[in-house]
Amino acid sequence: MSFAGKVVLITGGSSGIGAATALEFSTLGADVVITGRNLENLTKVSEKCAKAPLIVQGDVNKEDDVKNIIQTVIKEFGKLDVLVNNAGIIETGGIENTNLEQYDRVFNTNVRSVYHLTNLAVPYLIKTKGNIVNVSSATGIRASPDLLAYCMSKAALDQFTRCVSLDLASKQVRVNSVNPGVVVTELHRRGGMPEEQYRNF
Repeated sequence: MSFAGKVVLITGGSSGIGAATALEFSTLGADVVITGRNLENLTKVSEKCAKAPLIVQGDVNKEDDVKNIIQTVIKEFGKLDVLVNNAGIIETGGIENTNLEQYDRVFNTNVRSVYHLTNLAVPYLIKTKGNIVNVSSATGIRASPDLLAYCMSKAALDQFTRCVSLDLASKQVRVNSVNPGVVVTELHRRGGMPEEQYRNF
């Protein structure tokens, strides 16, 4: 499969699934754009790609950064073919030991930022009859203990995917989510999971 001439934007491209996705698309010849907060990690990913991606440093929780991401892609390439909404965070805790601050952090990153970026990207994706891929989780389909806000956010992302898919079907823009199970990345450690628990998990 060749993606030569296709412009692919990947959020959370500095590590984990986002980094692996960038490597794969670059191997397939795409013009890849990776975003993330950590410039050093983005640079490391870029160096591993078969075709050097465009790096746009930014935080998807900051509205001005999100606007800049889209503007930079269009300024550089004049179009967008694929949007991969991958950026996400995880935090542990259930209804007895979490709070609204955690809920807001998780939903702002995993749902609100996706809504915002997709909203800005859609006019360009309609022009190219492009694709949107939302990186969800198995926990969006099946509940998992001690991950309340995360599970809720991924269920919301799946419903967002279904709704936007219906909205854009007549315009020939495909919208899908992928729901991986446990993937060995730094996500869980960053979410505060102790090392022994992570190994068992």
